Amino acid sequence: MKSLAFLLLQITLLCAPALAATKPHVLLILADDLGYGDLRCYNEQSKVPTPNIDRLAQEGLKFTDAHSAATVCTPSRYSLMTGQMAFRVPNGGTVFQGAGGPSLIAPGRLTLPGMLRQQGYATAATGKWHVGLTFRDKAGEPIHSGRLEDIRRIDFSRRIEGGPLDHGFQHFFGTACCPTTDWLYAFIDGDHIPVPPTGPIDKSKLPKHPYANDCRPGFIAPDFPMKEVDLIFLKKSREFMAEHMRTSPDQPFYLYHATQAVHLPSFAAPEFQNKTHAGPHGDFIGELDFIVGELMKELEKLGIADKTLVLLSSDNGPETTSVVHMRADHGHDGARPWRGMKRDAWEGGHRVPLIVRWPGHVKSGSTTDQLACLTDVMATLAAIIGAALPRDAAEDSFNLLPVLEGTSTAPARPYLLMQAFAGQRTLSIRRGTWKYIDHRGSGGNNYTSAELKRFALPESAPQAAGQLYDLSSDPGETTNLYFKHPEIAAELKALLDKSKAAGRSVETKLP
Repeated sequence: MKSLAFLLLQITLLCAPALAATKPHVLLILADDLGYGDLRCYNEQSKVPTPNIDRLAQEGLKFTDAHSAATVCTPSRYSLMTGQMAFRVPNGGTVFQGAGGPSLIAPGRLTLPGMLRQQGYATAATGKWHVGLTFRDKAGEPIHSGRLEDIRRIDFSRRIEGGPLDHGFQHFFGTACCPTTDWLYAFIDGDHIPVPPTGPIDKSKLPKHPYANDCRPGFIAPDFPMKEVDLIFLKKSREFMAEHMRTSPDQPFYLYHATQAVHLPSFAAPEFQNKTHAGPHGDFIGELDFIVGELMKELEKLGIADKTLVLLSSDNGPETTSVVHMRADHGHDGARPWRGMKRDAWEGGHRVPLIVRWPGHVKSGSTTDQLACLTDVMATLAAIIGAALPRDAAEDSFNLLPVLEGTSTAPARPYLLMQAFAGQRTLSIRRGTWKYIDHRGSGGNNYTSAELKRFALPESAPQAAGQLYDLSSDPGETTNLYFKHPEIAAELKALLDKSKAAGRSVETKLP
């Protein structure tokens, strides 16, 4: 028996490098508030050059019908991290600020990085977390508030709970919420803030333009450069990859790089200012493109570009302020060609870029109109590495591997759920070309406001309880067919309600 055990051990050790070689490194770049129309490879009328992202699309697969799971930051990131729609969990419509929390991810829930770690991956996250965590005060009491005054109460000597290190990541460098927006301007390294804030931010020294007004008063650490946050994130990601390949070249890694760009305020680093001829926000998009290019250069430098699965997407559609001013000032439309923006249930709020590069598996220069959601990353990566997902995980995640490899033209997704700004009160569903919105209006922005009223469309069925659109003939969602096709509206609502009751999209179908 001992000799048999010894033989099995030897076989395992011999096979380990081969098994590792079959698992790609994974780099997931998640931009913030990047619109479908912000990129040249999605919108030929974009006024911002994006050569590095365009090259990524030329070398990989471009999805034209991909969606964030929600139309705002926190629930969208939760859904990416867990493969579960955020509306299914308590406070799943929350957008955290400051010291807000606790984490939306329940203790013990299997996450995307947790699954990969179980399969032998080294896992690291850089940038914006924004899924909630727990700071404590000096008495040890938890602080779960986005209020400015609660930043003063944080005991920075205590461990931060519920952050990336508690949900599958081994390394983290980033921020609790939106890096240059939300009250607490300080870097988290692992599960601590090594250099805490020392005083209030001096906003008089920051740029002043229409895209600069999202920077809230708050407390700032002396090592937190408001205009160079993304370059620091880039440096940390490059250092992680280089160190990992130096010390553990046979182990696959998963790196989640979550940028500040292009969330307002648009504070491009000095070397990118006035470079795109599309204003401060255009320069910020240009900086994002540079970051993508530098991450790809690092993969090439390390000799692993062809062994790495790279994904690029966005957490939701473009911010209202950037859309309004970019349209007026530069003839650039970050939401083009869709109706709506960030927060809205209409396509502009959640249809996002999704580009996948994986040499040898994904055909370069290819495009797909397959329906996809960021929740699908978890099931897709599980299929790639041969991981079995338990039934109580990734409830809204579908395997897109056949789409990536071009081995199937059948729909990978039978339908798609979407969550607008108000969570469970603003849900919608897509099946085929039909889209049913289970509420009136945008579900997010106020189109009677002075800023947005010029973009309001006349309601074609103002008495309808919901909205029904055929995106094949009406991609702009201009004509509500709720009363013209009541049977389709009723069928889609029934499927939406059934999926809500079942607690999952996967395996939930109409009778």
